[in-house]
Amino acid sequence: MTQKESAAGFVLAGGQSRRMGQDKALLSFAGGPLIARAVSTLRGAGLDVAIAGERRDLAAYAPIVEDRVPAQGPLGGVCAALESVEARWAVFTTVDTPLLPAELIAYLLRHAQAAGSAVTVASVAGEAQTFPAVLDRGVLPVLRSELEAGRLKCFAAFESAAEAMGQMMAVVPVEMLAQAGEVTDPDGLAAAQWFLNVNTPDELRNAESLVRHPIS
Repeated sequence: MTQKESAAGFVLAGGQSRRMGQDKALLSFAGGPLIARAVSTLRGAGLDVAIAGERRDLAAYAPIVEDRVPAQGPLGGVCAALESVEARWAVFTTVDTPLLPAELIAYLLRHAQAAGSAVTVASVAGEAQTFPAVLDRGVLPVLRSELEAGRLKCFAAFESAAEAMGQMMAVVPVEMLAQAGEVTDPDGLAAAQWFLNVNTPDELRNAESLVRHPIS
């Protein structure tokens, strides 16, 4: 079974972009819109990609998986995405973390598959990050229960899902991956910079200034 057959990638793109003041997904970044960069990163990790969220306007970039119920935040998008696929593994990233290397996504997926982890995330400076996340599709019932109970925080829902499957969430320190050469960055960025989140125009400009090799 190939990676594409056993796993699927999803970009969460349903946010309101209030701090940015305009739609983040279509903002220009290093020669193309942010959504195109996010899709390209997942494809660079060997994944077929869809966009999770109420974003029919983004259908030119990848297939759209619409939320079952609107306005339930990223967790609603995660649940809808998991319901849409038969693959065991689903990899989630967000439209506003444009510096994530495709190699990191691929490593996290391999780690999840090898360990059989229900939930796999990365950590930087000792702090676990919510996304990117690799989820075993078996966590869907727990995530759906959290969503229906109004508990919409993704990280807490992921912890609950891992616990329900008799596991701890798998957390992979990215600094160790970088030092060991397991993940390299085409722009030579430090591991901590991979997780820069662009919520404001200043953050967008700062992140873009770090890019030397735009993703095609």
